[in-house]
Amino acid sequence: MSVNKVILVGRLGRDPEVRYLPNGEAVANFGVATSEQWKDRNGERQERTEWHNITMYRRLAEIAGQYLKKGSQVYIEGRIQSRKYTGKDGVERTAYEIIANEMKMIGGRDMGGSSSDFDGGDYAASSSASAAPVAAASSVPPAAPRREVNKPAPVVDDLDDDIPF
Repeated sequence: MSVNKVILVGRLGRDPEVRYLPNGEAVANFGVATSEQWKDRNGERQERTEWHNITMYRRLAEIAGQYLKKGSQVYIEGRIQSRKYTGKDGVERTAYEIIANEMKMIGGRDMGGSSSDFDGGDYAASSSASAAPVAAASSVPPAAPRREVNKPAPVVDDLDDDIPF
């Protein structure tokens, strides 16, 4: 048995580039930056940013093109795939990219320049030709939850002490 699964949470370095294959299938490409921070032996803070090339297909690609913008924070699940190519200098190189099959937009409207009609949501793609959003985005933001003011919290008398932890 083997597993090829990647999970990333990062920010887009540029707007997604969406194009269409001859068969009409959408493809989106963009880069996501992830950062890690640590203190070195001298106690100085260090930081390293890693860039990941992301590729999405079908409906997921269209959703990314519509809602993601440079700076958007996003959760990506997918698999890593390598491909070999020959550079302009004639040297054979290997490129690695993440083929995404799930995306969750995080951070909201004010966190990273996402579209003004974005309402958040989880989007998943399957290996089938039709990938559909799990939570659809709409042009009307959802209503804020109502809060009742000055309502006392209920008193709980009967607590079960048989909790095993």
